Amino acid sequence: MKQIIIRQASKILSFSLMLMMLNGCGFQLRGNYLLAPELQTIVFSSVDQYGELTRLVKQHLTINDVNLVQQGDKSVPQMRMLQDNLDRRTLSVFPNGQVAEYELIYTVRYQILIPGQEVQRFSFELNRDYQDDPDIALAKSRELSLMLREMRQEAANKILRDMASIQL
Repeated sequence: MKQIIIRQASKILSFSLMLMMLNGCGFQLRGNYLLAPELQTIVFSSVDQYGELTRLVKQHLTINDVNLVQQGDKSVPQMRMLQDNLDRRTLSVFPNGQVAEYELIYTVRYQILIPGQEVQRFSFELNRDYQDDPDIALAKSRELSLMLREMRQEAANKILRDMASIQL
């Protein structure tokens, strides 16, 4: 009986120590962002209404209890997705002249208009290296599409983090 109590106390102590270490190093679960109350209702518009980034940003805003309205009066903040663009730059080539490696550059620009304040413009780039191999084109095509999806997901997360950092 005494050993069972010691084991349970040891487990609780170990678990508590692990939680304190995680908390001490600054670990936080991601997911919900604390947005300013003024940003809980926004007019959302995008140049590419049906694009994947637009869909992901809308999804993230909805998860964070932001009410998206089509048109609002002048007192409702507005968020405009201006651009999301993918470029690639050659990093290396095979001896036969075919491209061996690319750098993918995903650029996102958007702005937030808050009534009574200047327009806040945001822009950022995400970079990834992508190795191409013409011998396995189908697999590389799938890898590229997964990488682009991941980059768009990361961009949507960054947009929400930027919104959470806005001081009103």
